[in-house]
Amino acid sequence: MSIDQEQVVNELYTIRDFVRWSLSQFNREQVFFGHGTDNAWDEAVQLVLGAIDLPWDTNPAILDARLTFGERKRVVEFLRLRVEERKPLPYVIGEAWYLGMPFYVNENVLIPRSPIAELVQARFAPWLRPGPVERILDLCAGSGCIGIGCADVFEEAEVDLVDVSVEALEVAARNVHRHGLEERVNVMQSDLFSSLQGRCYDLIVSNPPYVDASDYASMPAEFSHEPELALTSGEDGLDITRNILRQACEFLHEDGLLVVEVGNSEVHLMEQFPQVPFIWVELEHGNGVFAITAADLHQYRDLF
Repeated sequence: MSIDQEQVVNELYTIRDFVRWSLSQFNREQVFFGHGTDNAWDEAVQLVLGAIDLPWDTNPAILDARLTFGERKRVVEFLRLRVEERKPLPYVIGEAWYLGMPFYVNENVLIPRSPIAELVQARFAPWLRPGPVERILDLCAGSGCIGIGCADVFEEAEVDLVDVSVEALEVAARNVHRHGLEERVNVMQSDLFSSLQGRCYDLIVSNPPYVDASDYASMPAEFSHEPELALTSGEDGLDITRNILRQACEFLHEDGLLVVEVGNSEVHLMEQFPQVPFIWVELEHGNGVFAITAADLHQYRDLF
């Protein structure tokens, strides 16, 4: 598809016009939804509003407002990036929402969408032991969305956001500042636990790379814009997860908890370690998230 930008800019005028036109382009080109929205209407509304610097939940009464010439050109360019280049919408507008909070994103980080959000909202009950939570680690933190969400829920906790990617940590630091959490949330470069010696946590949460080779080869084009480093982890998707399982007990208090998302690689993990008492959490939106206690990690450590 090649958009006739001049014709569109000269013939469409209102927000409603551009939402309708975007819907048609999405349907005609069969773009993939799954990086923040799951349907063409929400995607079209967010694209148009994002292009004119309005929040996604702006009052619908504004739909018949006319756009300036410059705004119309910007909407068309955003649509071109979304449809022709298959760039996910959060990268186009530079923002994603997670746990009801806005996060800056670019192509150095995954777009926030982890189902771990449901556990954060529930304060990891009933698996996390009762009582105050003083230290939390968000391992493979990317944009920092999970760790920052934890800091929002556990107001007494200090949170470390750790990633191997310096570029990802620049994004995370920007989000820490955006939410005014510099006093309690630390951004640290580390290859998993390598730079964390001497630290101990009540809770470790991780959304590591876990897509296996077969799934990665068949993913929609939109995923090619996300960093491969943050998606893939060996043939079965579990290289990094096994390293986390092997080391995590050293960095957890004896009554601590590890929570990890492995998505579809859940199948591989259960096949490899059938005797390990992973707690597979039932979630409304998503699957493949397990919890395991520090005590069980220590007991089965030699298996990993």
